[in-house]
Amino acid sequence: MAINASKSTTKQAPKRPSSKKSSELPKNAILVPVDFFPHSEAAIGCAAQLADFMKAPLVILHVVHDPVDIPGFYTKEKKEKKLRRMEDLGAEMLEEFIQKGTKKFKNRASLKNASSELVVGIPATRILEVVKRIQPKMVVMGSQGRTGLGLAFLGSTAEHVMRQCPVPITIVKVQKQRREEV
Repeated sequence: MAINASKSTTKQAPKRPSSKKSSELPKNAILVPVDFFPHSEAAIGCAAQLADFMKAPLVILHVVHDPVDIPGFYTKEKKEKKLRRMEDLGAEMLEEFIQKGTKKFKNRASLKNASSELVVGIPATRILEVVKRIQPKMVVMGSQGRTGLGLAFLGSTAEHVMRQCPVPITIVKVQKQRREEV
């Protein structure tokens, strides 16, 4: 599995000696954008199941939300006193998320062999750019299922992608009870 990180160009993420360059990501794959919430975990399981059934490669994408053209910094825990670049922390979180998914869905060969990519920008825009670049068979993504004012004020990345995506898209929702358990 490889993690790529990019802002305007793709660069290799740290700690991944076998990282693939963006141009090496498989075409005709199933693309699954993730944001580390429970609906993304459900989407990765669904995408892996579809990828195994369709004998298609799996590409896991995370977009570090950075709405302006300045470097952003996060801290992972309040105990940490130093700031870290969002891309570095995002790459670490993506690796942990994929490892957790691989353990949970251990019978899914496509997940064990998945490629991954990390990009920076506005999530819906960057997801659609990756779709255009790698031309996946389909996109599988989770949705929090916002409605009413939450949707009106905050919007929905899944909805924006669904409206503009040129390939088939499957939206995976997690039942409310399950969201509260996780």
